[in-house]
Amino acid sequence: MKELRSKIAEALLSALPITLIVYAVALLPWFGFSQTELVTFTVGAVLLILGIGLFNLGADLAMTPMGTHVGAGLSRQRKLWLLLSVCFVLGMLITIAEPDLQVLANQVSTVMNGTVLIYAVGIGVGAFLLVAILRIVFRERLGNILMLFYMLLFALALLLAVNENLNLLPLAFDSGGVTTGPITVPFIMALGVGISSVLGNRRSQENSFGLVALCSIGPVLAVLLLGIFSGNDLIYTVPDYTVSEDILGSFLRTAAHTALEVAVALGLIVVFFLLCQIFFLRLPKRQLLKIGVGVLFTYAGLVLFLTGVNVGFMPIGFKLGYELTQLNHWLLVGLGLIMGILVVLAEPAIHVLNSQVEDVTGGYVTKRSMMIGLCIGVGVAIALSVLRIIFDFSLVYYIIPGYFISLGLSLFVPPVYTAIAFDSGGVASGPMTSGFILPFAIGVCVGLQGADAVLRDAFGVVALVAMTPLITIQLLGFKAIVSNRLKERRAMKRILDADDQQIINFM
Repeated sequence: MKELRSKIAEALLSALPITLIVYAVALLPWFGFSQTELVTFTVGAVLLILGIGLFNLGADLAMTPMGTHVGAGLSRQRKLWLLLSVCFVLGMLITIAEPDLQVLANQVSTVMNGTVLIYAVGIGVGAFLLVAILRIVFRERLGNILMLFYMLLFALALLLAVNENLNLLPLAFDSGGVTTGPITVPFIMALGVGISSVLGNRRSQENSFGLVALCSIGPVLAVLLLGIFSGNDLIYTVPDYTVSEDILGSFLRTAAHTALEVAVALGLIVVFFLLCQIFFLRLPKRQLLKIGVGVLFTYAGLVLFLTGVNVGFMPIGFKLGYELTQLNHWLLVGLGLIMGILVVLAEPAIHVLNSQVEDVTGGYVTKRSMMIGLCIGVGVAIALSVLRIIFDFSLVYYIIPGYFISLGLSLFVPPVYTAIAFDSGGVASGPMTSGFILPFAIGVCVGLQGADAVLRDAFGVVALVAMTPLITIQLLGFKAIVSNRLKERRAMKRILDADDQQIINFM
């Protein structure tokens, strides 16, 4: 109970800033939040806080241990085919269970079938989880693999950018961003730690990260290929973001629907884990009981979180963006920067990543420095997204230079920083981004450019949130290298000066 109170307190501090921004905007004389909307948002905020607290506790008790045990247990079998087969299925199941992917699918159901999108993304994650595992097994450098696949993505992006009838680029990159959320991150990162602990080598620290980074590439390729072969006309309709007057009924209906979806998704993961337990894990009953309790906390947390986001946050995010278009455009960009900085604090998977980074690096990369880097990166991403909506230009002008810079930095920083940075990009674009920031961007786009421009201009915000931390985190690594070299030079200079003084005294 003490741990639960601590988690809920952390969640309260995380969600409070973005909640206060909404209340502050509601006080503006020209802003038209109704009493029903404010009550709905308040209830949604309470559910979100409880959900994040329960989920974080569940991730500590269940998702992270499950990933570590499965990774280590499979590696001990010394059967590559078994390791790859199980990881592929796990990658698919975890992706299907990912809440922020479901949030995105619900918002683009008019573009393509939401279920088809989810399963296509699941296959992409499963395939690239295999690539990540093979990288660890054969001890390949992460930077080289990232360059190879991002070059392929750039080639497809340029091909699709000139085809106006197939403008899937923003949605495809958004799919890669939302895939790595609160379920995927603890499990996949723990899986990498488990595999690296058994197949460890001199780069085991680097190998503990990078799985999330590679798993973010698969969905982008999958959605681009899905769009190419499906031949859809990409007819987009803005979802209905209105708040129901029946507040209680709205929350109950959404909670019932969400409870069923989460039960199916988590149930598949639990069944698969139990099969692993029967055939090769054989964990003691005490550990299984602890994991079972953690799964229940995870389930309750996800149901509360998704209900709060879908009913309370998405409609308010849309209206906030739409109404704020009355502001000066540069003030709107500044507000986007502030919202991006604060939204990172409410992403549940961010805290899991930061803790694992500090543990694996032995405190060399602190939670504080990670959080500062992520806040700056995401804040810049939202500001750049608002600029793109205002001036109406292609996502390509951000994505290609941004990834070239991040891949270029990977040549100059320690490999562990590259792995952490690319993992951070996927983690930063979680359910708060798809459930609040994306509706906010859609609202801004509808207010400035009209509904017809949403698919082209509003989508892509998640992709930018996933991209900018790649640069900021690697810059932290570059700064660390420069600082260490300056310290070494100063130390060497002191030694040489001391030797020269001794020679002078001797003479």
